[in-house]
Amino acid sequence: MAKEAKDLILIADDDPVICGALSAGLRARGFAVAVAVDVVQTMMAIRRTPPAAMILDIMMPGGTGLEVLRRIKALSSMQGIPVLAVSASTDGTLPEQTAALGADAFLHKPLDLDEVFRTLCRLLGRPLEPPPTI
Repeated sequence: MAKEAKDLILIADDDPVICGALSAGLRARGFAVAVAVDVVQTMMAIRRTPPAAMILDIMMPGGTGLEVLRRIKALSSMQGIPVLAVSASTDGTLPEQTAALGADAFLHKPLDLDEVFRTLCRLLGRPLEPPPTI
């Protein structure tokens, strides 16, 4: 198994606009970013280079984020990866469902990049730095 990247964030989401915005914003804040657009790519990416944390969309092609959570939390080598679950679903039980499966936080879409960043910093125990000026 590959060595964990200290500041690598895996974005598992099939929406290219969301992936692009999150990638740009997180890179500007000093994170390395990898993107997976379906369940198979997500599992391959995690095994190839375990991320420091991941942003996991619940609704993806080839399965669900709930399925990914079940899989990674069942593997002892993956249990320590903090997971920020995200969804545009109006299902009010999703935060509890994702928490029960091991997600560390849940945010509803549309996402606020500053909130995503604050949440990732909290999950990683990283100091919160001001956003970059453009």
